[in-house]
Amino acid sequence: MLDSKIKFMSLALKEAEKAYLEDEVPIGAIVVKDNKVISKGHNRREHKNDVTSHAEIEAIKKASKKLKDWQLIDCDIYVTIEPCLMCAGAIIQSHIRNIYYGSEDPKGGALVSNIKLGDVKSINHYPHIEGGILKEECSSIMKKYFKEKRENKKLG
Repeated sequence: MLDSKIKFMSLALKEAEKAYLEDEVPIGAIVVKDNKVISKGHNRREHKNDVTSHAEIEAIKKASKKLKDWQLIDCDIYVTIEPCLMCAGAIIQSHIRNIYYGSEDPKGGALVSNIKLGDVKSINHYPHIEGGILKEECSSIMKKYFKEKRENKKLG
């Protein structure tokens, strides 16, 4: 099982790399059903001028379209960085079974970092949450991106 988690998180990292190359915050997500990738997404906020175009939302929309159902009950999502409050809400609303993430997000994470999803009472669905999959790789691309942004700001 760990091998498949690493395989799927590696695919999410490839999505994060696409975002990085597009000068978007490098976060990637994939949705998996029956051990097969059914959708991929990466951050597209800048390109779409859409605050909701986070990697998770992009992947969820594509999965729903492919399955012709907004409920993704037998699906899992792999995301390189702990989802924010908006994305955690979308994951809950879509009834995704498992959330696997790479690195925590101490500033915006809504699963374990800032808001502990399990502590929120009366939610209609609680997905299983597991973090730390390829944590260093997922964290590294974010650190690299923001370091370059800071350095470019100094030059400009």
